Amino acid sequence: MVRHILGISGGKDSAALAIYLKNKYPQMKLEYYNTDTGCELAETELLISRLETYLGGITMLRAAAGSPEPTPFEHFLKASGNYLPSPQARWCTQKMKLAEMEKFVGDAPTISYVGIRGDEDREGYVSTKPNIQAIFPFRKNIWSVDVVNKVLSNNNIAQLLEIYTSLCDEETLSEAKKIIEKPLTKDFYYSKKTNSLLDLDTKLFNKAVFKFLKTTDYPVGKLDDFPLVDNDDILVRDDIFRILEESGVGIPDYYKPIKFEVDGKIGTYNRSRSGCYFCFFQQKIEWIWLYEQHPDLYQKAMDFEKGGYTWNQNESLADLIKPERIRQIKLDAIKKQEAKRQAGSCRLADNIGDVDEDNFCANCFI
Repeated sequence: MVRHILGISGGKDSAALAIYLKNKYPQMKLEYYNTDTGCELAETELLISRLETYLGGITMLRAAAGSPEPTPFEHFLKASGNYLPSPQARWCTQKMKLAEMEKFVGDAPTISYVGIRGDEDREGYVSTKPNIQAIFPFRKNIWSVDVVNKVLSNNNIAQLLEIYTSLCDEETLSEAKKIIEKPLTKDFYYSKKTNSLLDLDTKLFNKAVFKFLKTTDYPVGKLDDFPLVDNDDILVRDDIFRILEESGVGIPDYYKPIKFEVDGKIGTYNRSRSGCYFCFFQQKIEWIWLYEQHPDLYQKAMDFEKGGYTWNQNESLADLIKPERIRQIKLDAIKKQEAKRQAGSCRLADNIGDVDEDNFCANCFI
């Protein structure tokens, strides 16, 4: 039996995805889980509590059960010799999240639904375990890169053409054939071929991929039917906030901008992501938000900086909150916000910070 799972990170996208799938596919037996690091903001815990009520239950996973340390993070930090995680050494997600998720799944064929939006240009985490397959319902292309690469491989042109022949009319097949028979090259690469087939007919492409997967060991291929093949919804940030508000679950408070003033200029700050309060991927202005909105947590994050290890490269948290440094960080933030306003971005969804996709750990958000 194939399992359907969805990780609740405490962020807006995974929350909206859970609500969306529950309402659109009530027949799907989804299992919701959360991997607790012990280092979440109170606002995150409140969102998860509201979601648990709305969804009817969330399985709580926690690494290092039975450890004398107060949190899983502190357990693994001690085990690593106080070596802080960083973009180059992301042991935090591996130890506290991925390992627990894969333990939760075990060896059963499993489909993991991931909340990457249709307006994001990035790939999500794909498990190295062959029994776990990622699906991205908010995107035009719901399939993970490994699936697309297999289906569109030059070695499988004949098989894909045969599948399309069995699924569509002659006129559509004529157009599809031009795309399918064109081999992949450095100029006609996977994403171009994928987008060409999606633009021709998204549902047809999904049905073709599903039929192809029936010949593989992928979990989706083990299903008798897969309702998402008939879904061509593309959900973007505005949709996420609408789903959260309409459901009554609401938007986590840490996303909501708070005004500040420096040198007579007004700006706003907020947190752009869920995850641990000390996440090393957060922007400098988010660290200032933490310092001013949750000074106790900022102090805890400072206390973890020992032996020359710091959360930010070449700058300690103690240096980050020196008055002149705070002033400069806030002025830099105001400058960016003014540039956004001049570009005509004034909606709430646009003013709520979003993740810098070149500076992001997808593993935290499974």
